[in-house]
Amino acid sequence: LSEGLEENKKSEQICEEIIGIEGTADEEPKEQCQKQKHKMKMAKNMKMKSLIKHRKNSKSEAALTPETLLVDLDTIEGIADSPGDPQVECQKQKIRIKISEKIKQLDFKKRQKNSKSPETPTVELDFNGNLEQNRLAKAQQQLLEAEECLFSSKEVTRAEDEEDKLHTDYELFILRLRLVIHDSFSEDNQETLKSALTSILKEEAQDRRWAEVAVDQRPIWRPTRCRKIHDTLLQNIVEQRMKNADEQENKSDNLSTSLKKEVCRMGKQVQKDLLRVVRNLRECYPPDFDICRTYAQLYHQAFSTRLQELARSNISLEECLYILSWIVDYYPKDVLKHKELVEHINNSSLGPLLPEEDLKRLEKQYFSYKENEIRKWLSNAFEKEVKKWSDDIEPELMDGYYFSNFAVDVLPLVDGAVKDVNTLLSCECKAWSLLNQLDSFLLSYKKSLEELIKRKQENIPKTLSANLVNIYQFRDYVQKPECPFSEDTRTACLSTLADLKKICHKYFLSRIHTELKPLYHNLWTQVWFAGHCEVVEELVKALENTIDNFKELKPVCREVRTNFAAYRF
Repeated sequence: LSEGLEENKKSEQICEEIIGIEGTADEEPKEQCQKQKHKMKMAKNMKMKSLIKHRKNSKSEAALTPETLLVDLDTIEGIADSPGDPQVECQKQKIRIKISEKIKQLDFKKRQKNSKSPETPTVELDFNGNLEQNRLAKAQQQLLEAEECLFSSKEVTRAEDEEDKLHTDYELFILRLRLVIHDSFSEDNQETLKSALTSILKEEAQDRRWAEVAVDQRPIWRPTRCRKIHDTLLQNIVEQRMKNADEQENKSDNLSTSLKKEVCRMGKQVQKDLLRVVRNLRECYPPDFDICRTYAQLYHQAFSTRLQELARSNISLEECLYILSWIVDYYPKDVLKHKELVEHINNSSLGPLLPEEDLKRLEKQYFSYKENEIRKWLSNAFEKEVKKWSDDIEPELMDGYYFSNFAVDVLPLVDGAVKDVNTLLSCECKAWSLLNQLDSFLLSYKKSLEELIKRKQENIPKTLSANLVNIYQFRDYVQKPECPFSEDTRTACLSTLADLKKICHKYFLSRIHTELKPLYHNLWTQVWFAGHCEVVEELVKALENTIDNFKELKPVCREVRTNFAAYRF
């Protein structure tokens, strides 16, 4: 009993998803009225058939079937033969129609469960037999033949019962068609789907044929719009699969926020389902459907619609970065360019995942953060460095040379931020804007170094030796061709760094000249002109002793230039 009730429940759920996609928005009111009257008549006929079938079955079986619901409805409410309020009668008639549709659907699901593909009949089947065996192409062909036979007569009047019966058969066929399309991703449904798609193409051709005939001369069911029904159902299928994608299966459960989990889940679902389309469904569809492109557009649109909703909400910087990463990196490179998808999907035809307005807002939020981040890194690191100078702390020795971690700590952070912005925003001018901060920072560096030299502190020579290493490291970074500096910013930074180096060298040279100044008095004297070398030897010896005091200064920082006035790099 519980299994039967569960099956009925599942049938009701699927029926609610697919029934009602009639495409009646384009039909005339008169046409809609005629179809509604026909549905009421069809439901009455089906009710009688269900009653006969009910009586043939055992009581225990009848208790579990939807037919029982239909019979009981008439028995309890007494509406089978009794007139009543028109509105009440209309509501009851709608209930009958809905139950009759559930009956059809339940039969279909049972047949799908019992057989993988349509059975090959041993005898020629009629329409109902072919429909029950899921031979939709054959059943549709029989409908076309009946339609041609009925409407090829030149007689103005036709047998109403025959036309109603054919209309009923078309309704049954279209309902079965919907069920097959709704179950497209089922591996057990592939052969039935092929048959259904063949029938859709034939129905489209027949719709075009009847379009040339006056409306009042067409069958009431024309056009059937089977292709529109197919396309609408595919859109609903995609939206539901994206909405119901499993988090754990798509490995998003370890992400930090619900938004990130949802974005990851949807992105993974796109790839998983498109792979199923390429591997399985592609072989079922005729080329006219261009099914890979169709599914790619539907999944792209569903993903885009939800991302727009998320992007327009109040999201954190972490979530902003995650959405941008999916838009720029994961989705186009990992999902759409999967080796099995790339030859079947034209990425350029899909368009952007987010409208420009939404994308710019995310980019602005992310770029502002990166600007503040670089400014904070430079400021904090420089404050620590200047404090060491003020406290007259002796710099560290590394490999025998005075060394400062300032440039080593700051430059990788700046470079990483610039690369991130360049990758996610794909805008070189944004990277230029970030690196403009380096120019203003170096100017502050120069000002602080000039103030340091004015002090009378013991460790100033050692501090300058360590800072010369920083200056050379900054210079090497600015000179790299791959660094996205604007030409003006690069030139300004190199000029400031040259000034910093000149400040340090000038300080060291002034100390050397102070120590050698007493020996300079012996130059250009009579003794020196007479050829005596004692004066020169004494000067050279004093100079060597002075230079020996700079052994803790890295060799690259002791470079001797011919043009001392320029101090150029």
